Amino acid sequence: MKNKKIGLGLISIMLAFFSMGFVDLVGIATNYVKADFNLTDTVANLFPSMVFFWFLIFSIPTGMLMNKIGQRKTVLLSMLVTVAALIVPLINYSFASMMISFSLLGIGNTLMQVSINPLLSNVVTGEKLASSMTLGQFVKAIASFSAPLIAAWAAANLGDWKYLFPIFMIVAVLAVLLLGFTKIEEKDADIKKTSTFAQCFALLGDKVILLSFFGIMCHVGIDVGVNVSAPKIIMERLGLPLTEAGFATSVYFLFRTIGSFTGAIVLAKYSSKKFFVISVVLMVLSIIGLFVFHSLILIYISIALVGLGNSNIFPIILSKAMLYLPEKKNEVSGLMIMGLFGGTIFPLLMGVMSDALSSQIGALIILSIGVIYLVFLSNKLQADKVA
Repeated sequence: MKNKKIGLGLISIMLAFFSMGFVDLVGIATNYVKADFNLTDTVANLFPSMVFFWFLIFSIPTGMLMNKIGQRKTVLLSMLVTVAALIVPLINYSFASMMISFSLLGIGNTLMQVSINPLLSNVVTGEKLASSMTLGQFVKAIASFSAPLIAAWAAANLGDWKYLFPIFMIVAVLAVLLLGFTKIEEKDADIKKTSTFAQCFALLGDKVILLSFFGIMCHVGIDVGVNVSAPKIIMERLGLPLTEAGFATSVYFLFRTIGSFTGAIVLAKYSSKKFFVISVVLMVLSIIGLFVFHSLILIYISIALVGLGNSNIFPIILSKAMLYLPEKKNEVSGLMIMGLFGGTIFPLLMGVMSDALSSQIGALIILSIGVIYLVFLSNKLQADKVA
């Protein structure tokens, strides 16, 4: 009976992970919105920036909220906000309404990102946590991978890419219902812990936490940056229309999905440090390829490599940080998820640099900074035995 409850809890959490992947529709949606409203790169990149801006504002408060209402209720709240975000474009489609939709998507995703991993730690414990988090990222990546395909299919067969929103909304409602009827025993639920902003930010004074925080900033900056810029690179170099170039985003998320699935297996048996180094090497090779290649196949290979490499960075860093300070896992989770604010900084800088150079080379320069930091972090993990 206990195993049955654990199994149902894991299934409900994995469906929530799938709903978390809806945030990645921002990449392909930004390209369609840019075309619909004839926007510059700088203005269009405000959309993904708006999504990830809320990680800066709400991550720490969400960690504090979890201490009061619990992790499961926080995840449920996050999915309700996500449902609201997906409804907005169905009511009205304009620049302002899409800003509202993406803001709600960002707020909901912030709530979920902070709360879902601590909730998962009540079902899966110890060293298997990194593997289970990676499994969650694999499930999330399926949603990320499907978004551009559904948008392209809807545009071609239904006449409007925005049918993507009601399709995802139905799944989000199902996720709310399943988790709502699933009981998960939260460890230390009877202990009402309180924390302040100062106490949460004080954790950055720890070397491990600080390095991990910047690592997550770079991870998500690269993730969102490639998501948004991959179709633009292909359109710029090969002159393909968005309906064809948009598949570059699916290539990225396909290989992120493959990488997450592989990582869930590998991390259950082998060292996460070595796997981290291999992941970073793949990303270095990818960035070099994106700078020099002008062939569609070679660009796709480069996008695939960054998808593989970036797929396991987040769960490795987050799980190690939470295991490093288990008594502060809610606060650590909130602080680490605040690092997803990198998804705001990177697209903005990429848009400005691309417009300044009149080329996506500008975007690649910014992405390279994130990759260089992860190279530095991988060396620190090895040398200082951090994590």
